Amino acid sequence: MKAIRLRDFIEDTDGRLYAVSAYDNDERVGCVLRYVPDEHGERVNPEGRRYTKLDFEPAFEYIRKYKPEYLDNLHRVPRGDITKVYKPDERIEWIASHDERVQRLLDCFDLPKGAVGCTGSRVLGLENGASDIDLVVYGQAWFSAQAQLKHLVEAGKLPRMSEEMWQKVYHKRVPEISYEVFVLHESRKWNRGEFGDTYFDLLYTRSYDDLASVPTGKGPVLGRGRIEATVTDASKAFDSPAVYEVEHESVSRVISFTHTYSGQALAGEVIEAQGVLEQHGDTQWLIVGTTREAKGEYIVSKTLMESAGI
Repeated sequence: MKAIRLRDFIEDTDGRLYAVSAYDNDERVGCVLRYVPDEHGERVNPEGRRYTKLDFEPAFEYIRKYKPEYLDNLHRVPRGDITKVYKPDERIEWIASHDERVQRLLDCFDLPKGAVGCTGSRVLGLENGASDIDLVVYGQAWFSAQAQLKHLVEAGKLPRMSEEMWQKVYHKRVPEISYEVFVLHESRKWNRGEFGDTYFDLLYTRSYDDLASVPTGKGPVLGRGRIEATVTDASKAFDSPAVYEVEHESVSRVISFTHTYSGQALAGEVIEAQGVLEQHGDTQWLIVGTTREAKGEYIVSKTLMESAGI
């Protein structure tokens, strides 16, 4: 059986559907509950089964009440309780076959077979008219997709993100940085685009041969902290969690568990970051995204802001 990866979905013995949110899934899969069977639910799958979608906090309340044995920093479902795994890369042809918008978007890119998928509600057949398109691109192919998106927009083959769409994304994310600073950082990432009346994300996930060395484990909490540091390695800045290796007197890594601050800085840039400090061996990590909305936590590139005169 293939490893269960970040951005897969799993189904448990009671039909609940979870978004996989971790890579360390050997015994208990790290995930977040997203859909529960409900005869009155608004979402309907192709077999006619109804579901209700749960936001982050209600999902934790549900697990706390009905499956407390799954409760952890994430939800941890034992492998023996999993009846089905939904893999975005394996279901992409099925998704595109009944969603013409997804097929048209895929046709814009030139990516190897098996390197791209579609996650979120679409991998389950539970999308509605308001659903975004969450494309997953695996391993090094993601960087090719990123470069292709930049070219497509600059060549006029895909539109630039409109002010209205940027506002929509900003208010969905509710970041601790201003709208001006948010768009400055986001607009150079080339991991998001506008398509028709919706937007799509290019989400990075590691290839199967690169699942080792993922930062895991929570260290002793030292308290809140703010640092300025130079990024020495940003090669996993679009991963989840996003990892920035930094040069700093006490902190060796800045790690973001919120998508808002993925790809936020390049190697060689000076960042300012605020979050929670954890001890890991003889070094410290600064964690950003310790809560769903990351209140009081952020990462910004001071180098980028200074170059833009902010």
